[in-house]
Amino acid sequence: MSVQHGEDVDDRPLIPRPERTPGALRAACTVVAPGLLAAYDRAKDQALAEAVEHGSLGPVHAYLSHWAALLEIERHPATAREYHRAEYLARIATTPDEARRHLRLASSLYRAAFQAVHAE
Repeated sequence: MSVQHGEDVDDRPLIPRPERTPGALRAACTVVAPGLLAAYDRAKDQALAEAVEHGSLGPVHAYLSHWAALLEIERHPATAREYHRAEYLARIATTPDEARRHLRLASSLYRAAFQAVHAE
């Protein structure tokens, strides 16, 4: 399953796709997902600490890629609603099969967003 942004009037992007830099992603987060700002800042701090500890920029690149994908989802209101609904339904599922079904949808939406931000 792939996400087709722009097919639905309700899924027009709220903002242009931000650059994959800490400042641009944080600025985008303040607009499209202000409730995630604390998590964003923690993830950035953790990535920087791991980069220093391991002498590698790998953790920073991983954090930037992950948050670019999350914010790609959040830029599109209908996609964000579908993603959060799938995550919620997976958490409250009463059977493993039900949880897996919802997690497959959430991961499909995440993969599509990840591919979109890396296709540039």
